[in-house]
Amino acid sequence: MLRIPCPWCGERDEVEFRYQGDAGRTRPAAGAAANQVEDYLYLRDNPRGWHLEWWLHTAGCRQLIKVLRHTVTHEIAAVGGPADSLSPPEPG
Repeated sequence: MLRIPCPWCGERDEVEFRYQGDAGRTRPAAGAAANQVEDYLYLRDNPRGWHLEWWLHTAGCRQLIKVLRHTVTHEIAAVGGPADSLSPPEPG
């Protein structure tokens, strides 16, 4: 089980959160071509390594948070609000 450090509530179990998707993707602009919207909705990468994700703290503060998580080890390197810029740790 993941332990996610909520910026507002502190560290909590994963069951208090709901995964909301890839935070590294940009939604197509209004009026975008149908194939761009289709790609955004249905095509997904399966990254190996650090990945930005949206999580909603449903059983706590109900805030949307951005989580930088390693997809292999499930290590969480950083957590922040939607406007925060998160970077993976330096290797080594």
